[in-house]
Order: sequence, then C-alpha cells, then structure tokens
Amino acid sequence: MAAPPSAENIALLDRFVAALTAKGVVTEEQIATQIERTDRASPEIGARMVQRGHDVRIYCRPHYTRQRGRHRGMGIIVRPSINTKYLDTLTHTLVCSLDVLFRRADIVHYHALGPSPFALLPRLRGIKTIVTVHGLDWEREKWGLLAAYILQRCEYPAIHFPDATIVVSQTLENYFADKYQIRPRYIPNGTPDPLWRAPSEIRQYGVGERDYILFVGRLTPEKGAHFLLEAFNRIDTPMKLVIAGGTSNTDDYVASLKSYESERVRMIGYVYGDTLAELWSNAALVVLPSTMEGLSIALLEAVSYGKCVLISDIPENVEVMGDCAPRFRSRDVDDLEARLRYLLAHPEVVASFEAMTKERISRRFSWETIVDDIEQTYLEVDARRYTARLPTPIELPA
Repeated sequence: MAAPPSAENIALLDRFVAALTAKGVVTEEQIATQIERTDRASPEIGARMVQRGHDVRIYCRPHYTRQRGRHRGMGIIVRPSINTKYLDTLTHTLVCSLDVLFRRADIVHYHALGPSPFALLPRLRGIKTIVTVHGLDWEREKWGLLAAYILQRCEYPAIHFPDATIVVSQTLENYFADKYQIRPRYIPNGTPDPLWRAPSEIRQYGVGERDYILFVGRLTPEKGAHFLLEAFNRIDTPMKLVIAGGTSNTDDYVASLKSYESERVRMIGYVYGDTLAELWSNAALVVLPSTMEGLSIALLEAVSYGKCVLISDIPENVEVMGDCAPRFRSRDVDDLEARLRYLLAHPEVVASFEAMTKERISRRFSWETIVDDIEQTYLEVDARRYTARLPTPIELPA
C-alpha cells in the first residue's frame, strides 16, 4: 500500500482542482429553471472538497445556469457551447478543456464517457486528469446509430487517457477490467441527507401523504417511464402516479408519455428543492423501471428517505439493493403490473422493505465517505502513485 501523501503533496493539490462538464448548479432562486437535470454529483463532490480546504472551480453551460461568482464555495466558470442535442457536450467540453490550459489547475475531473477524449489535453501541459464514468452512455436509446457508435468508441480514451478512471458501480468496474485489462477505481455516487417535509407544495398536484406512487428521473426511453405508465393504467386503485421529470432532447418521447396524463397520472416536469423533498418524503412507493443505469441518483435519493423501491432487475439496480427491494423483469409490463398490484394490496410488505432500506442500504452511500475516496484518488494521482492496470500473471516453472 502506498505511503500517505506528504504535506507538500497536499499543498500542491490545494492550489486548484477543476471539475468539468457539470451542466449547472441549482440554488433556491433558480429552482424553477431547468438546470442540474442530469449532473448532481459534481456540485456535491465540489462543495465537500471546498469544505476540506481545496479550491474548486466548476464549469457550467449558460443555458443551464445563470449563476455567477461562487456557489457553496465553488467558483463558477460559465463557458459557451453549441446548444444542440449532438454538439452541446462536445463543444462545451472542448472550450473548457482549452480554457483550463491557461489556469493553475492541478487536477481536472471529467464526468461521463462523451467528454473523456478531452482528458488528454490538460495532460499535455502536465495537469493531471480523472474521468468518472457514470454509465455506458452508448446504450441510451435516445442516441442514433452514429452517436451511439462514437460514444462506444469513447470507452477507450475513458480508460487510457486520464491519470485515473473512476466508475460508479461494480458492474462497470468489471466491464472495463474484462474488456481492457485495466481495473478502474470503484467509487459510487452518494445519497444526500434527507430533508423530511410534510405535504404542502405538492398538494397543488392533487397528492398528499402516502397516496401516490413516485417516479423521478429524466424522461428518456432507457428510464422506462412508458413501462410504468402502461402498467399503472391497467390497475384500478385510488393511488395516483406522479412522474417528476422532463425532456433531455427527447421531446417526441415525452409527448408520447403525456397521452397517459389524467386525474390519476400527474406529469409535473422537473422539480427541485423543497418540492422534491416533499415528494420523496410522502411517497407510498417509488418505482425505478430503467433498462440501463450506471448508478441511479434517483435510486440513491429514494434510499436516503427509506422508501420501498420497486426496481427493474438490471444488474446495476440489483447491485445496490440486493434483497432489500422488490423487483420485476426489465421491460416486462405484465410482471411490473403484477408486482405493483401485490405491493398495493400488501402495505405490510412495503413497510418491511422500508425497514430494510433504512437499516442496510442508506448508510453505504454517504457522500462524506465517497468524497473521502475521491479525495484520496486526487492525492494519489497528484503524487503519481495511482495505478489500475491488472497484474500480468506470472508463469511458474513446472
């Protein structure tokens, strides 16, 4: 095991850590705007790094945030992009990667597969880089064939270009180790501290305490909201279904979902802050019907509130929940319907899963513990000690 970093190494790191590819940051004044729609990890990591004495700057896009100056101690740098489905992330990351070359950064932390090829640019100036892979983005159904092909090709730079690669699930860790013979560092996302709220704001949607099923997430095909809507539509129940989320360059898909909207089905768009806390606090049941994930932030948030979450049986969901959550066969609407009916008819089963979630799951994903691991990775990378390549087997003589 490597020796702990010296004070000199820590001082060097403390100059400037830059976190890249955050879409935006959310403040109380900006709750109504569509920002931080997919990237909640960067602000959580950055703010805690600031508390530990590091100087953190986070790059944002002007169409996701109007914030300037500082947020939770992080310096906000807003840089432009070509705001289209296929060019937004590409152009923003290029601009930011060039911008950081003229700053006194020690480490640049990229998030997601798409930006990973740019991790090579800061290294040409001797700046250390880290890439966190949150999922195999090429599997997302919103991308066309060409975009999916390009994203799949980004796996190679994600594992080879930075000084270190982090993945958010053990499923991803094993995937990269098997395919590239390099084992990335497994550091999951974290759960926020729950903010328990009595129903107030959510009454405008016609729901109150434990009288609704909740879905939270981007409305993209791989999140599976269409499976949930179809299954729920078959069930005669006084419960309502709340869909909290909106488009992510998927307007046609969202339009198809709105055909299910009714008195029983409330599609409320993106929500943040106290309203989202109320939704988590008062839901009778949460459903995560996704067909692919890295590590679902929505799942971790539901876990932090001790909710019973009905999950699809994809490996990434099962890895987190184990036997602490009911599950259904992914993409199988009939099985989802049957599981929903059973849980709605047996509240005592829901209560037992809630108890297991509180006792066995939520403590595993503390942001403080996770930031401990990320900070240690920063220190090791800065001290040139990080290694992830799998050892070559030694042939022993017969």
